[in-house]
Amino acid sequence: MGIRLLLVTSTLVVLLVTSCWADSAWNGHLTPGSTTKTRFTPYYVPPGAKSYDSSSPLLHYSGTWTESFSSAYVQKSMRSSSEPGAAMSFTFTGTGIEWFGNQDKRHGISKVFIDGKLVQEVDTYHPEAMKQQRIFWTFGLPQGKHTFKIVNTGNKHAASMGTLVDVDALVVTKGSPVQPPLPAPQQNLAVSSQDLPSGSPSLDLSSKFPAESQWTLVQNGSTGVHAMQLAIISETHALVVDKVEHNPLTVSGHPAWASLYNLRTHALKPLSVQSNSFCAGGTFLSNGTLVNVGGNPVVEDHTAAADFGDVDGLQAIRIFEPCDSDSVDECRIYENHDRIRMASPRWYNTVLRISDGSAMIIGGSLKGGWINNSTTNNPTIEYFPPKNIHGSNGLPIHLPFLVDTLNSNLFPIAFSLPDGSVFMAANGDAMIYNWQTNTERRLPRIPNGVRVTYPMTGTGLLLPLSPEDNYTPEILLCGGSTIDDTKAGYEISSQDPASSQCSRMVLTDAGIAAGWQVEQMPQARTMPDAVLLPTGEVLIVNGAGSGISGYGNVVDQIGASNADNPVFTPVLYSPSGPAGQRFSSVGMPRSNIPRLYHSVATLTPNGDIMIAGSNPNLDRSEVKYGTEYRVEWLGPAYMNKERPHILSGVPKLLGFGQKANLKVHVPVASRQGPSIRVALMDLGYVTHAVHANSRLVYLESSLSDDQETLTIIGPPNGNIYPPGPGFIYVVVDDVPSVGAKVLVGDGKGPVVDEAAQEK
Repeated sequence: MGIRLLLVTSTLVVLLVTSCWADSAWNGHLTPGSTTKTRFTPYYVPPGAKSYDSSSPLLHYSGTWTESFSSAYVQKSMRSSSEPGAAMSFTFTGTGIEWFGNQDKRHGISKVFIDGKLVQEVDTYHPEAMKQQRIFWTFGLPQGKHTFKIVNTGNKHAASMGTLVDVDALVVTKGSPVQPPLPAPQQNLAVSSQDLPSGSPSLDLSSKFPAESQWTLVQNGSTGVHAMQLAIISETHALVVDKVEHNPLTVSGHPAWASLYNLRTHALKPLSVQSNSFCAGGTFLSNGTLVNVGGNPVVEDHTAAADFGDVDGLQAIRIFEPCDSDSVDECRIYENHDRIRMASPRWYNTVLRISDGSAMIIGGSLKGGWINNSTTNNPTIEYFPPKNIHGSNGLPIHLPFLVDTLNSNLFPIAFSLPDGSVFMAANGDAMIYNWQTNTERRLPRIPNGVRVTYPMTGTGLLLPLSPEDNYTPEILLCGGSTIDDTKAGYEISSQDPASSQCSRMVLTDAGIAAGWQVEQMPQARTMPDAVLLPTGEVLIVNGAGSGISGYGNVVDQIGASNADNPVFTPVLYSPSGPAGQRFSSVGMPRSNIPRLYHSVATLTPNGDIMIAGSNPNLDRSEVKYGTEYRVEWLGPAYMNKERPHILSGVPKLLGFGQKANLKVHVPVASRQGPSIRVALMDLGYVTHAVHANSRLVYLESSLSDDQETLTIIGPPNGNIYPPGPGFIYVVVDDVPSVGAKVLVGDGKGPVVDEAAQEK
């Protein structure tokens, strides 16, 4: 039985923390008009864009068109035509365009042309009448003059009663007058619940080094919703989650703030989300179910200008049950806020799968805003499903660590350790928390005054675990800031330098006594992402060279961004290399997309790195450091080599200590005494530079004499690899195969404590 059914079938009485409801549930940055509740429509003109009404003389119509007037239309007017061949053309200067109109049972199919080239056929039929809908959008056009044209085909959906086509308004993304080369267009219809193609040509920014050391960088695809949160859910799809805002992808007549991204075709499926998932966290549970936890208050109070009809996300638990099929038509996010919710509000909380396969929900703020403080701090943990532990009866458990680490302590860095305890870092401090005994072991402070959690955001990883050293844990923390977290925003600048420091500590008694070992990245970064590779190396990407996380809070803002000086070149870190020689950017391509606040990066099953997001803005924006939808694919040098293949034999369920025989193909060049490792990887749930669930465990393995059968042994227990989903990569001479998904453990959901639920 799924975790959702287990919880819904029981009575769940939730503790409501009411202390934060006496005043506004948002204490962050506001823009003019954002506190005025207005009627919702998908029509939206982002800062940096310009709207053209249907009656504008710049729109040229041919054929028979009818003008109608209503307060329900943009600027109270709209043009319509049912005539086959009727057309509208519009010439503009910019990098993108959106077309808005009506949809209902009378509408038909139109062709869309950009610069004379057919780019899409758009079916505007919908069984329900909807106004001011985003019919078509395309971004990422080369800066310059373009012609947009729509033509009524005279064709229609089988259920349609007519062939109407409407033009209510066009919105042009003007872009910057001078920009680096941009990718070919990425477009989506955004009018259907079906998979939506993005299939535009890609832009290759690969480095020009010899093939054996060359990394590749290709821009291809659009996330449709801004990628604030990212998780690989299967061998074919990624889940993208955003906050409530005016994304171009739509679902049920309103902007979507979650989608499924097809890793192979770049097609999109919008997902319906009830609550505001702004700054939520997430993890997979032991049965493969994903939970997305926390978020923001309802939009009307006061995080955007429109009433989206969402519900408060501060206590939300959103459930996404396993969806491993290539077809994702039936995949849904489930919410039941009356019966399934957290015991306390949390914004910017970290969510970690622990050794029993349940979720530990760590810290956060009682309301949305910016930097934490003693009045908004939520210095507790709770569990999902709830636990009756340490006398808590399912209610939050106080952690002194989360009091002592104010103010810069949101989105704590956390990892489940191989003895079952949990490493945590917040602000400039760190500890080991034994959740079974509710005890804290404080560790040496992070050196040189560097802070590593929001808004002085750094990143962290648990380095690879191996049976060769009895799974000895070592932590890596990189980037962040030395800015005083007691300063007011008007004393902080977007030009304040970030930190280049990386700190490592072995979490044994001897390692803790030796303290943090400090290294320096080639470039300082705040808001970097650190991605484990199957080879055991770490890719560091994204981030800014100055400023801090957030938007609208500091002086010298760039647009609305609190940070500046984007870092465009990734760097590879080799943990086992000699000290002083572990960083390298040899063969690395340089991106032309700033990836600042709200950027993400993750390893994919294919072995390359998906890079997306960046949105230091209250709502979608087209000003400098605007809302970014383009996706980049960074291919390590091993992608250019002959790769091993897993032919068959990967079990759907790999028990602890269980043997499995994989049929493999070993490259011919590696058949003379190959070095073989098997990497079991949790690709994590990524947001705000937090990669808390990312994990690499090397499995015990042996290759048959004919080099065709690879016997692997599952991890020893849930301490080494918390039960749940993962991907198996066979690594031969430092070249990994494509990953194959597996569920580790017994496949059961975490224990549901009835007594704790009743509280």
